[in-house]
Amino acid sequence: MESVKRPLSPHLQVYKPQLTSILSITHRGTGVLLSLGALLLTCWLVGLATGEEAFNNLQLHATTWYGKIGLVAFVFSFYFHLANGIRHLFWDAAKGLEISTVYMTGYASIAFSIILTIITLFLGGAL
Repeated sequence: MESVKRPLSPHLQVYKPQLTSILSITHRGTGVLLSLGALLLTCWLVGLATGEEAFNNLQLHATTWYGKIGLVAFVFSFYFHLANGIRHLFWDAAKGLEISTVYMTGYASIAFSIILTIITLFLGGAL
């Protein structure tokens, strides 16, 4: 039997990432980070309810370099997921589907996330 030459699907060496695909992947990743952050927040609250020693142990980790990176990632994930989720709500209502609007709102989501992360962490005194 003779093999049929079929076109190959684009794969990672051929595919050129676009803003829309990067934002889609990031939206999913921030959802995972938010889930992990919710678990850590629950542990922190349980430590707070358990007693001073447990809370101090958890607080010790929260104030280290990796704790601060985790906090920044959690806060950024929250704002990015919120902004991108609002974009998706508009898309569900068939609004803002033009390519120029998709790119404009994509860049706005990124800017919104970064600005609000900075405001939250620095003005809130977390960093």
